[in-house]
Amino acid sequence: MVKISIVVPAFNEERLLGASLAQIKSAAGTFAKIGWETELVVCDNNSTDRTAEIALAAGATVVFEPINQIARARNRGASAATGDWLVFVDADSQPSPGLFADVAEQICSAKCLAGGVTIRLDERYFVAGLITGVWNFTSRWRRLLAGSFIFCETLAFRRIGGFSNELFVAEELELSQRLKKLSKETGRQIVILHRHPIVTSARKMRLYTAREHLWFLFRAILNPRRAMGSRDMAHLWYDGRR
Repeated sequence: MVKISIVVPAFNEERLLGASLAQIKSAAGTFAKIGWETELVVCDNNSTDRTAEIALAAGATVVFEPINQIARARNRGASAATGDWLVFVDADSQPSPGLFADVAEQICSAKCLAGGVTIRLDERYFVAGLITGVWNFTSRWRRLLAGSFIFCETLAFRRIGGFSNELFVAEELELSQRLKKLSKETGRQIVILHRHPIVTSARKMRLYTAREHLWFLFRAILNPRRAMGSRDMAHLWYDGRR
């Protein structure tokens, strides 16, 4: 018997959360078919809309994180989780039954420590499509986890201390590096699944101008530590546009 804890961090996600949770619950039927237990934990990251109400209506356990930061939200959700494995899914992302079946296969192999998956945007944008293609290649090559979907053995996640509370963006990349170090120590693998990419929202392409995207990129290249560690500089994730 294996228990899976699905953790969803959510900040002002009333527009997309309902559909995402419905898809997550449907896909989680894959685990039930093999006799595994699941729980759904949503962390309300100081939302001012109906996020918590929607999560409760979906049957999720809802916890609250007052500091608006996705790393803290994921960590708070994980702290309430009781499963043997953690599956982090962003509130604007929808996993398929096939993806969860692939996750179950990796868990059953006993060789996997943690993993991620390639991504597919729910809308077509030329530039975003190119960037996504480059990311998917790099992710598989370097074993880097995309924040939209991460699965990890709970004991391993707790052993390395979870996500860094020092980062407001790219916290999944920093986590990837610490997991790869633990992977070498334990002889277990970090895997990037690719047969069933997770579908995630391309809304940032609609909500923010090219100038805003480029300005953040310029500052991140100029001073990455400051850009990744500042909520104000990472406003594309935190200014509340949805």
